[in-house]
Amino acid sequence: MALFEYFPNYIWNLSVAIAMESGAQLGEIIDMCKPIRDAADSGADAGTPMFMKAWAAMGDKLLELAAQDEAQGRLFSASNKMERAALYLITAERMQGHGAPGREATYAKAREAFDRSTALGRLNRERVEIPLATGTMPALFTRAQGEGRKPVVVFCNGLDSCKELLYWTRLPQELARRGISTLCVDQPGSGEALRLQDLPVDPHSESWASKAVDWLEQQPDVDGRAIGLTGISLGGHFAPRAVAYEPRFASGAVWGANHNWREVQDKRMAREGENPVPHYWAHVHWAFGAKDQADFLAKSEAMNLNGHMDRIKVPFLVTHGAQDRQISVDYADDLYDQLVNSPRREKRIFTPREGGVEHVGADNMAYGRDCIADWFAETLGGKTA
Repeated sequence: MALFEYFPNYIWNLSVAIAMESGAQLGEIIDMCKPIRDAADSGADAGTPMFMKAWAAMGDKLLELAAQDEAQGRLFSASNKMERAALYLITAERMQGHGAPGREATYAKAREAFDRSTALGRLNRERVEIPLATGTMPALFTRAQGEGRKPVVVFCNGLDSCKELLYWTRLPQELARRGISTLCVDQPGSGEALRLQDLPVDPHSESWASKAVDWLEQQPDVDGRAIGLTGISLGGHFAPRAVAYEPRFASGAVWGANHNWREVQDKRMAREGENPVPHYWAHVHWAFGAKDQADFLAKSEAMNLNGHMDRIKVPFLVTHGAQDRQISVDYADDLYDQLVNSPRREKRIFTPREGGVEHVGADNMAYGRDCIADWFAETLGGKTA
């Protein structure tokens, strides 16, 4: 199993692979990528305006086609096209540097398409706002099948993802099949919380995770005794930290172990490992609300789980790709080894035999998705058959 590598740089290929795993159509991928293949030769950063132009144009075309469907009363078909339009627009926006021309408008158009797709397609996701100490945490609530109070999993972003991309991993759909609801959150430093409210990353993730638990405990269809937490990419740092310091979580998991993210920054300054997005340093300065590199490094100093994981006293699952080019698989070993007080700890390293070997399974999310869904079914009282 390997990443689909159409371009000569990892960052562009990663975005394409994530889009493919999120519901893109191959023919549309080819139409967007073929005209900009040469632009990638100048580097991941230099060619991003052309990347955005090509992907946003496809999004606009799909919105036009969706409008034709809608005018004919074909609302499910319109929803399908709007869904892909939102995906391509979000991918285009995600690849731009902070402050790039057109970025804000592209993000607004993507959000509108996503919300219209939800309504027209009658999709199982509800937009909610969770109060924080400052501002709110926008989220998508996907409800489990069946009546009564259900377990729920809070699903948090990495450094450069958003709640829509979390939904498109299809983990919420797999959890719903297993009798578990999902709350995909744009926590501070990600998605809407960063873009529309200027809320930066909070290294103490229990601050916002606890607010999610507060909100869930007030919902009539949630079993407050069966709330889990997982995170993807940098969420693989936030989730263990929050479970360690918020005792109301009954189970936890990571989709990629990000045990010592502060150390990862030192490696990236030494040009070790791949970056997740173009304009990487400008992005992390923005996400952390840092004025310069020294300020960012100071703000990220607390992003290290060493000395904290013995506080976790609930079941915890560690997953990681064996060939992750961003975050070393050694961090999965560190996290697992330090879960000394977890009553049930498991580690799953995805190998070439199956797939999911790249960062957060960008080459094949199916294995991580199934593994994490089954884990929460077993530890929160869901079902696996």
